[in-house]
This record gives sequence, structure tokens and C-alpha cells, in this order.
Amino acid sequence: MNEEASSLLAPLLPFVGNNVYLLALVPILLAIVAGWIFNNIIITSLKKLASKTSLVFDDHLFSLLQTPLFNSILLIGLSASLMILPVPATSLGIAFSVIQSLAIATWVLFLLKSNRILLTAIARNEKRVKAVHNQTLPLFLNLINIFIVVMAVYLIFSAWNIDMTAWLASAGIVGIAVGFAAKDTLANLFSGVFIMADAPYKIGDFVVLDTLERGEITHIGIRSTRMLTRGDVEVTIPNSVMGNTKIINESGGPHEKFRVAIAVGVAYGTDIDLVRSILMNIALAEETVCSDPEPRVRFRMFGASSLDFELLVWIEKPILRGRVVDILNCEIYRQFRDNKVEIPYSKQDLYIKELPSKD
Repeated sequence: MNEEASSLLAPLLPFVGNNVYLLALVPILLAIVAGWIFNNIIITSLKKLASKTSLVFDDHLFSLLQTPLFNSILLIGLSASLMILPVPATSLGIAFSVIQSLAIATWVLFLLKSNRILLTAIARNEKRVKAVHNQTLPLFLNLINIFIVVMAVYLIFSAWNIDMTAWLASAGIVGIAVGFAAKDTLANLFSGVFIMADAPYKIGDFVVLDTLERGEITHIGIRSTRMLTRGDVEVTIPNSVMGNTKIINESGGPHEKFRVAIAVGVAYGTDIDLVRSILMNIALAEETVCSDPEPRVRFRMFGASSLDFELLVWIEKPILRGRVVDILNCEIYRQFRDNKVEIPYSKQDLYIKELPSKD
């Protein structure tokens, strides 16, 4: 027993005598009592206070704190007991290294569980950090968990007095080699991280690429993005390509509504007010057309052989564009036919200058 331990335990000597093992048992018993007080009084009081708040994370946090706090206090008591016992210096150093490793493992488990609860709460919160949502949640979980594990390994090695210089140098060389060998894979990986963080599109959005491919985003992964075209063909695009191309997100903006333009021409001399009325009535009567924003009719230009109008309507989702265009075009043709509105088309007149002779 060292001098510090002797001075601290001097008041207990009249009760336990000079029995070293009984003296070593005292710190453990005190640690158990202290741990019980922390768990059943202090933590319980904090949990009651946390239950009065609107947050859910703090309730789980205090519940998770009970085990690591109790274990840490118990390990402190065990360390104090080892200092009292007549243990050789070499064995004492090994025992302290084991205790430090157990303490690190205890708090690493706490941090891993807390990380999951915290990020899940952020992802479900409407006022969350924009980069953290249901799609990016696994990515951030894995990144933070890897960081926690790496730091834990470093601390455990330090607890055992193992020099990490050689290990770090070897890891650096291996990292450079892997970086060159997996250049394209890493490019897709980092692009996937940026896509998930920046969120230029999400699952369910309709996008148009530079190659004029148009479809619905069905999956956003770390390596690639999958898009289902209107021909029901799934296209897998590397994230490095998606990160460096121009993307038109038809589902983006303040709402998912999409504007459809129907161009139609009528013959010169047609009553333009009648044309406006017919087009507006058709748009207002169609159920798939949104009332807000309301449909609009625009007289665009004097064409070569027609007066060119455009009917502008909004639909709930871009996927409905083809169906709505078909419905409106059919109804426009019927209404124009019933109201004697002529739709001009190209005509060619053939003049015969001279008939061939009968000879």
C-alpha cells in the first residue's frame, strides 16, 4: 500500500485493523454505494426533469448514462483497491491498462448508441439540419461511428503504451496505394456524400439529364443513383457523373406542381375571344388540372398561316404530363370542331400549266 492510500484510509484502520484485503474491499464498496446514488437519485432526478421537456433525446440520454457511469465509478474503486493490495509494479501496470481499456469500451458503447439516437432525432425533426435526413442518416451514422471506433482504438493502444507511429505510417502508405487503385470508386463515394448532403434531388423526384433522359429517382446510394425512365427502364448512373452534370429537377422548387404548355394555332379571321373562352373552359373543367395556380391562355404570335395560342396549366406531379396533354388535346379538337374553329394545316395547290398532247 502506498503512502497516499495509507493516509486516506487511516480513519478506517481501527475498524478493519491491518488486514490489507479488508482495506482493499472498502473502495469497492464505496464505489458501489456511489454508483447506486448516481443511478437512483441523481440520474432519476434528471430523467424527471427531462420528461417535462418536449425533446425525446434527453430522456434516452439519461437512461443510457446509467450503465457507463456506474461502471466507471466501479472501475475507479477497483483501481483504488489495486493500489492498496501488495501487487507487483508490472502486474499493477497491466491491471491499470485492462481497467482503462474496459472504461474506454464502456464509453464507446455509450457514444455509439447516443450517436444513433441523436442523428435519428435530428433526421425526424422538421427543423433539422438539412444535410441529415432519412436518406443520409446511414451515411452520417457510419462516418461518426468509424471516427469513434478509430479514436477508441488509439486510446486503447495508448493505455497499453504501444507506439502508434509505425502503425500510422503504414496506414498512410496503404491509404495512398488504395487511393490510386480505387480512384473511380472514391470519386463516386465522395460524390455520393455531396449529393446526399446537398440534396439536389430526392427519391421520387422527376429529373431530366443532359442526355435528355427523363425519369423518376428510385435509389440514391453511395456509389450510384438509379433512375426509372418513362419506358420503365432502370438506368444506373455513377455518382461522379451525377455530380458533374446539369440536372433539371422537375419536382423541385417551392412545390411539386409542374406546368404544361399546350400550343395550338387557329386560322386568321377566327374570333380570338372565342378561342380564349374555349381553352379556359376546357382547362377549368379538367379534374387533373390544378386550380391554383389557375390556367392561363396566351396569344403568342402571328404565325405564317395561323394565330398561335398557348394554354398553360399546372398539374400535381410531373408524371401526369403525358396523360394531361392527351386529354387536353382531344378535348380542344372536339371543342374547336363543334364551335367551327378552324385549325389551319399546310396546303399545297397544284397548277397544271399544260396538258400533254394526245399525239
